[in-house]
Amino acid sequence: MKNMLFGTVSADPRTNGSKKNSLKLLIVKELYENGSKSIPQLSKFIHMSTPTITRVLDELIETGFLTEEGIGSSSGGRRPNLYGLNPQARFVLGVDISRYHIRLGMFNFSNQPVGDIKVIDEGLKVSNDFIKSLKTAVEEFILESGIDKTKLMGIGIALPGLIDLHTGISYSYLQNEKPATIQFENIFDYPVFVENDTKAMALGEQAFGMAQGKQNVLCLNIGSGIGLGMILNGKLYKGNSGFSGEFGHIQVDPDGQLCYCGKIGCLETMASGTTMIKRAIKEIADGATTVINKMVDGDLGKITIETVLQAAQHGDQFAIGLLAYIGEHLGRGIAVLIHLFNPELIIIGGELTKADNYIIDPIQQNLNKYTIAKIRRDAQIMTSGLGENAGLMGTVALVMNKVFQNR
Repeated sequence: MKNMLFGTVSADPRTNGSKKNSLKLLIVKELYENGSKSIPQLSKFIHMSTPTITRVLDELIETGFLTEEGIGSSSGGRRPNLYGLNPQARFVLGVDISRYHIRLGMFNFSNQPVGDIKVIDEGLKVSNDFIKSLKTAVEEFILESGIDKTKLMGIGIALPGLIDLHTGISYSYLQNEKPATIQFENIFDYPVFVENDTKAMALGEQAFGMAQGKQNVLCLNIGSGIGLGMILNGKLYKGNSGFSGEFGHIQVDPDGQLCYCGKIGCLETMASGTTMIKRAIKEIADGATTVINKMVDGDLGKITIETVLQAAQHGDQFAIGLLAYIGEHLGRGIAVLIHLFNPELIIIGGELTKADNYIIDPIQQNLNKYTIAKIRRDAQIMTSGLGENAGLMGTVALVMNKVFQNR
């Protein structure tokens, strides 16, 4: 049986090797989740004798998993040594895939990025052979990171679209009857775990962001599309088949535009980054006055979400109006969510996180119009502190949850 932390061990739980690895995993899990601890603290938590804990700690230090981190507080006797994880002991590679980009991040055992986040313009709708492009991008990134490949525990992948909870098949982009995980594992030599991109964002917020310790949180992923990740009663909600959260495809205009999903008047046709860019191109071509034209040297095909955000931050009224229009329609849609779920927090994430108050203010104004005041007061609305990295951080949480599951 392959253990993601300690390599191959006996599959028989009655063997000493398996028991010792289970104990090591318990210790590593406790230190990973709650920080450095002394031997007495670990002994009390794990219900094992001090000599047993000491022996296992010595092995974990010898193999480079743990380090001594100073002296703890005394409870009446000698002050105990504290032990914590060695950040360089193991690593996780996060991959956040979108229609137009791949974001890559390497994270150490302390959940800190190793080097810079890398963004590659090889998204699902850009590359002619996406799987090949992804393989090349990941291999180059691992090489550039300089880490010892044997210390890479696994790869977490955030993938947009419909991913079947039971079969693992991606119905939106990887048009193949094999589960997405299998398709990715066929090109990598590491364990791979796949989650819908917006659900990964929610995992990231729950583990490392604003949703920590909260029970009912809605995470909106606003970028080229619109997704919804739901933490309900403290757990990530996936729905019967894993297809929950397609917030961008609720109908808001029966006489509206045709959405790429094949339906009419979806929220995405009015409030997504893709729609914003299309609207910008049309109105600039019709003579709208804006600094955006100069920013792209008159080539309207170069307009991106980032272009609009930069223009707005420099006070361009046209760009601010584009963001306000998105905020207005999002506000109407979010009003429905507030009435349905009564959340304590709504987090705005994705590429439009940087819009901040340019999008939050019109959302707030429309919520005041369309929601029952008492329910509205329960819901705090904030832009993500993790920003565009929420999905990547979610892939780290995804892998670590698998490392420690059922332990």
